[in-house]
Amino acid sequence: QVQLVESGGGLVQAGGSLRLSCAASGRTLSRHVMGWFRQAPGKEREFVAHIRWSDGNTYNAASVKGRFTISRDNAKNTVYLQMNSLKPEDTAVYYCAAKDGVVVHFKASEYDYWGQGTQVTVSS
Repeated sequence: QVQLVESGGGLVQAGGSLRLSCAASGRTLSRHVMGWFRQAPGKEREFVAHIRWSDGNTYNAASVKGRFTISRDNAKNTVYLQMNSLKPEDTAVYYCAAKDGVVVHFKASEYDYWGQGTQVTVSS
């Protein structure tokens, strides 16, 4: 089992920045893929970014490319999502997720463990 706890959400003006953190416990993550997803009211959960723990390989959704950066800290067993140039359409609950194995996936249904989510609100 992997336990995930997100933090760092909040209210920010358009153009601002936030950094989300996801602290993992319960297992080492050397053979996991970590992902960030988001869900706005009335919408499906959407892929944002993922990182393969073993080699640091990352991928961002087109909607956030050039603005968001996913990274990891091995020593702290923590994944980050640095969000810059935020837009009102980035408003959502952001979830951290972990997937067993090293094959990357973009679908929420492929992930095995989820955090409780953290609210990000971007005002115009």
